[in-house]
Amino acid sequence: MKKFLFLLLFPLFGFSQSMVIEINQLFQQKQFVKAEQKASEYVKQNPNNLKAIELLGDAYGHQKKWDEAIAQYKKLVVAKATNANYQYKYGGALGMKALEVNKFKALGIIGDVKEAFLKAAELDPEHIDTRWALVELYMQLPGIIGGSKKKSLKYANELEQLSKVDGYLAKGYIYEYDDEPKLAETYYKKAIVVGGSINCYMRLIDFYEKQESYELAIKTIDEAYDAHKDKNLLTRKAELESKLP
Repeated sequence: MKKFLFLLLFPLFGFSQSMVIEINQLFQQKQFVKAEQKASEYVKQNPNNLKAIELLGDAYGHQKKWDEAIAQYKKLVVAKATNANYQYKYGGALGMKALEVNKFKALGIIGDVKEAFLKAAELDPEHIDTRWALVELYMQLPGIIGGSKKKSLKYANELEQLSKVDGYLAKGYIYEYDDEPKLAETYYKKAIVVGGSINCYMRLIDFYEKQESYELAIKTIDEAYDAHKDKNLLTRKAELESKLP
């Protein structure tokens, strides 16, 4: 009997896993419409499969279909409110929706965005993406509806405890947003020393470009190219050189 049950269930498990792999491959290939179709078909046949629902929400999100993504992620948080990643994705989709509507409608959404992100942070003390989301949310919100540099720095400090690179980048972002360029530059440089990834270099390059410090941006590109040999950096260098006086 046990062997019969195994043979009965194994094809279902295998099909589920192959579906996940196939849809993720479509995501990598940026074939989001096909991914949506695959996930949608599977959800219709398996309406309680949380992974399929999540993939469908992701497919909608990649296409910026925020209402549809919100609907799928809402199913996830209702089904399993203790899953930090579900809360994070739900809050993120709501946040993207808020950016597309008028300010009055956005005000009605922000509370749910904040609630979802805070819940995710509470559920998973090591959820880096949620803390990044809270850093950006608290910096971008006006003070009258809960924006707070102090709270943003709180989550940047939590990030630093989890990952020094993320913590430094978050603080660079905060101080850049708050128009404190010296501190922003300091933390972006710290991130390069600790992490040294192209992303770390790009944050500093982008910062210098916004400051119209094109020579410093080009110097940083040269350093990044020496470290990573990424030809995209040479294209960026040419663009910046065209802006030199």
